[in-house]
Amino acid sequence: MRLLVTNDDGIGCVFLHELVRALIAADHQVFVVAPKIEQSWTGASKSRHRPVRSESADLGLRCPTWIVDGTPSDCVNIGIDHLLPEPPEAVLSGINVGLNASLGFILGSGTVAGACEGSLHGLPGIALSQALDVSVYERVKDAGCQPDAELLEILRSSARHAARLAPTLAAETPARSFIVHNLNFPYPCTDKAQVRRTIPARVMLPGLFSPQPQDGAHQLVFKLGEDTSPESPLTDRAALEAGYISHTVLDFSKLGSI
Repeated sequence: MRLLVTNDDGIGCVFLHELVRALIAADHQVFVVAPKIEQSWTGASKSRHRPVRSESADLGLRCPTWIVDGTPSDCVNIGIDHLLPEPPEAVLSGINVGLNASLGFILGSGTVAGACEGSLHGLPGIALSQALDVSVYERVKDAGCQPDAELLEILRSSARHAARLAPTLAAETPARSFIVHNLNFPYPCTDKAQVRRTIPARVMLPGLFSPQPQDGAHQLVFKLGEDTSPESPLTDRAALEAGYISHTVLDFSKLGSI
């Protein structure tokens, strides 16, 4: 399958590289179009008020690769319309450093937005995220998205699952259906991890910014939020806590349905 791959952690992120390597090992044709710098929590934003530059790069990924100084949505738009020799069959976004589970995270996620941008082009979109303990997440971010040996093995297991699941989901998704598949891998993830269909957890995320200090600059404070979900059906957060791979179908054609 011909796949466009992007992310929101930036072109240098090992989590993206391991996904690409797993997809190529599974004999898929991969094109990478990823942000120059981290674009986490940028949602579906596009660079409206400035020019966006793209350039080809050789990062040793063994596939055509471009760096874009914009958001994940910019990357997918520019990649499909101007960079790839022909349109991809699906858009994959990830693997994200950290989960993108629950409404509170899905709605603001640059990773999910990259996949959504594929759906706006009439293509299947698949978002891929690796859940992490908060302490592990902070350690990875402090290390510039470079995992230690233990986490690298977990990541490679998740990437193998992604290479198996994502193309199958893409092939089963009708064209122009506005469907995005949101996959979250548990921590730790093993090759034996099973998939469960889920719904987004109902997580509230108030108070994400610090009080205003003397310089007037509020700072974002990371929180997992308050889960207000009912006990059933199974939510993405609950599935991850139980050690399952969470698969949530985001069908945007049903928004506002009566």
